[in-house]
Amino acid sequence: MAVSEQIVREYFESLGFLVRQPTKYRVQARHKEAVEQIDLVVWNPSPARRSRAGRILWDSSDVRAVTRGIVSVHGWHSERITPAVLKFSPELAEVGEREVVRAAGRLVGKGAVSRIVCLSDLPASAQLSKKTLHMLREKGVDGVILFRTMLLELVGYVERDRIYDHSELLQLLRILKRYDLFREPQMDLFPVRRGRTSRCRRHEPGK
Repeated sequence: MAVSEQIVREYFESLGFLVRQPTKYRVQARHKEAVEQIDLVVWNPSPARRSRAGRILWDSSDVRAVTRGIVSVHGWHSERITPAVLKFSPELAEVGEREVVRAAGRLVGKGAVSRIVCLSDLPASAQLSKKTLHMLREKGVDGVILFRTMLLELVGYVERDRIYDHSELLQLLRILKRYDLFREPQMDLFPVRRGRTSRCRRHEPGK
C-alpha cells in the first residue's frame, strides 16, 4: 500500500471505522474501471450526528458522522488542487460518478454512501479554493479531506509511550512525538527555536 493510502487508512481507523481495500493492484496502462476508482471502502459502526450538514470541506467531526463511504486518494503532495488541475485531471473526482456509486453498492450494500476525496491541498486563494470545491460538488463528491487534517488527527491520536508494531506510520509519528519534534497545539514539525542565537566560537591557535 502506498504511503498516502496508508495515511488515509490509519486516519479512518483512528476514528473507529472499519476499512477495506477493494483492489490490491495498481492500474497504470489503461483507464480505471468503475470499481477501481475506489481506493478504500469505509464503514462506521457508530456514526455520530452531523452538526454542520451541507459543507464539502470536511474535518474529523464531519467524518465521524459518515456511515458508509467510498474513498479516492490522491496524494499529489507537491501541488495544490486548483480548478485548472481539476479540469485537466478529471480522475480526481471520478469517485462521484454514477457508475462508481453503482459499483460501490456491491461492496458496501444498500444505503446511503458518502463519496469522499482525499487531496493534498487547496489553492491559497479563497476564491479559487471555493471554485475547486464547487467543481468537486458538481461532479458528485460529498466530502473533501485534506492530508493536513488527517495528519494532525493522527499526531494527536498516537501516544508517545505506546508501541505501534502493527503500523510503521503510527510508530514513526510516535517516535517523532516522543522526541518532542511536534509542538502543541500547532503540531509544527521541527519548530524553529527562538531567543538568543548560539554562535560557534572560532578556534584560534594558541588559545
